[in-house]
Amino acid sequence: MKAIWQLQEAKARFSEVVERALKGEPQLVLRRGKKAVVVLDWETYARLTGEEASVLEALRPPKTLPNEEVEALFQRQKTGFREVDF
Repeated sequence: MKAIWQLQEAKARFSEVVERALKGEPQLVLRRGKKAVVVLDWETYARLTGEEASVLEALRPPKTLPNEEVEALFQRQKTGFREVDF
């Protein structure tokens, strides 16, 4: 994280802190020299917290699986028929 602000400076230049966060650059704010908060854009926050994700989106892998992996996941074992007594 490149942008680190002291609280007083972040307050004085809040518009700049927000603009940088909107460009996808997390902004770290220190209070009394210790890490206090991070300012993020909404999309990043929603992705990290799952705020806007439906159940399907939350369970979906981050990238599409290759067909071979999908087939391996859902492959049924081929077994013979079994004899049944009536």
